[in-house]
Amino acid sequence: MSPEPAASSTTPAGVDTVEQVVRAQLSKALGGRRGMAEAAAPTLVFTVLWLTTRELYTALTVSVAAALVLLAVRLVQRSTVQFVVNALFGIGIGWLFVTMSARGGASEDEQALAYFLPGILYNSGYAVLLAVTCLIGWPLVGFMVGGVTGDATAWHQDRQVVRLCTNLTWLLVLPCVLRAVVQGPLWLAGNGGGIDTDTAIALLGILKIVMGWPLQLAALGAMVWLLARNRTPVEARPA
Repeated sequence: MSPEPAASSTTPAGVDTVEQVVRAQLSKALGGRRGMAEAAAPTLVFTVLWLTTRELYTALTVSVAAALVLLAVRLVQRSTVQFVVNALFGIGIGWLFVTMSARGGASEDEQALAYFLPGILYNSGYAVLLAVTCLIGWPLVGFMVGGVTGDATAWHQDRQVVRLCTNLTWLLVLPCVLRAVVQGPLWLAGNGGGIDTDTAIALLGILKIVMGWPLQLAALGAMVWLLARNRTPVEARPA
């Protein structure tokens, strides 16, 4: 067996391969069980309150309040607020769509349904964006490697690294495509397409949670499996 290439002097300590770089970045992005719970909590609160109280703005307000409590706990503990802020941003965009639909004369049921539209649009757009980066030969995951090595584009000169990063990026595309393909038609069906609005909202709430972090974990598991197969050396250029 041939010896493994030594890391460049400009490579961060303990990081020798592309696989190590990507695993570290994915671990950081995942946020652990707590990050997953913080991402799911606002959607769960909104869905349950809307279905039980039929008070749209109460459901929105309490979901925001729940996220703010989680944010306050993070601040007190001086830990990362990234995942709570992401959740708050999602609620804010959802609230914006609810407000826009209300101004457009939509019923309260249709307004509640509008809360889920941004997530569907986001996943559709993100899937297209990631797919384009693969198709043009500049997969998004490659820039994770560049961020660690100190040269944003040097990785692109190594075909093996480009191929690995392309495969990893396609695995990130898959959950987004599945969410859009499953939730999009359901949203349309609930918005005058033959399904009761309450049923559509309940299903969308469940699917948003089930197809959120659990689906992302499945994709990341596939990425970890792929990363475990090879050891592609990180090559950083001297400054």
